[in-house]
Amino acid sequence: MKKNRLRVAVCVLCMSLLLGGCRIGNREIVVSGTLTDKQVFKINKTACGLKEARVYLTNYQNIYGTAYGIDLWKHDFGENSLEKYVKDITLEKLAYVVTMDLLAESQGVALTEEEMAQAGEAAKEYYASLSQEEIEYLGVTESDILEYYSHYALARKLYQSLTSSVNEEVSDDEARVIEMMQIFVRDGTKAAEVAARLENGDDFASVANNYNQLSAIQVTVSRDELPEEVEQVAFQLDDGEISGKIETDGGYYFVKCLNKYNEELTEANKSNIVEKREKEAFDDVYNTYVFGLSSDLNQELWENLELDTSGTISTDSFFEVFEKYFTD
Repeated sequence: MKKNRLRVAVCVLCMSLLLGGCRIGNREIVVSGTLTDKQVFKINKTACGLKEARVYLTNYQNIYGTAYGIDLWKHDFGENSLEKYVKDITLEKLAYVVTMDLLAESQGVALTEEEMAQAGEAAKEYYASLSQEEIEYLGVTESDILEYYSHYALARKLYQSLTSSVNEEVSDDEARVIEMMQIFVRDGTKAAEVAARLENGDDFASVANNYNQLSAIQVTVSRDELPEEVEQVAFQLDDGEISGKIETDGGYYFVKCLNKYNEELTEANKSNIVEKREKEAFDDVYNTYVFGLSSDLNQELWENLELDTSGTISTDSFFEVFEKYFTD
């Protein structure tokens, strides 16, 4: 079941960035004027160069810039521009990789000769995919790409190292996903009316259509997705069984079990549970380490960096090629 969780962790960090500004873990990147015009940011004494940032940025702009055959760069998204979105993701991911590599060094984690050889093969393939125009635009050599892949590979290896002891065994019951219908009302009088109608044998779905104050009636849920009082009842019901009134802090629930064990969704949920365990194990170490770091951002350089959205610079396989050579 072990997978490459680095992408999962990065996605979580990117989402937190979009909600709360540029951060490394729980610390904001401090704007600084002490960096050179070739350095985007620095964490402790390790700087991220403009060329590496441009490789990430260009690949992200081409990955996110087209959806369903539509050139999104031609659409106006107002203040929340696609360019800002892509730049934010790029900056956060690079900060994450640099921080992970610093942590790897402090933990004594390093790439083996075999892993460096894999990075070399990946760099050779990716560099060969670039047009001459793209090479000139990015300003990179094959050895530059090798360096960037080694940074990314080390971050991935550290994540695996910190999560290797996580128990990957998940029981069917822990991961169990059930299908059910629900009725939720906030008012006690309404709850009494619902209870009376259900006791009278009225159809649950019909009652739900008249009373339910949640956005959905039929749902699939796993553990920890319902209020504790509701979960304790719902996961004990048999197929077709209807609960009585369940009181919570916010109101009153009634549930009907449609399927007490969705086998397909339960199997998929096992992977989600392992990922959650791994993230918790990783965060324990990562967040403690991040707290003591200093950081500087060359904001003027970053804000003035323009994206080429003409379509002539189309490379988007940097991460795809990496995954080809670094699979679990």
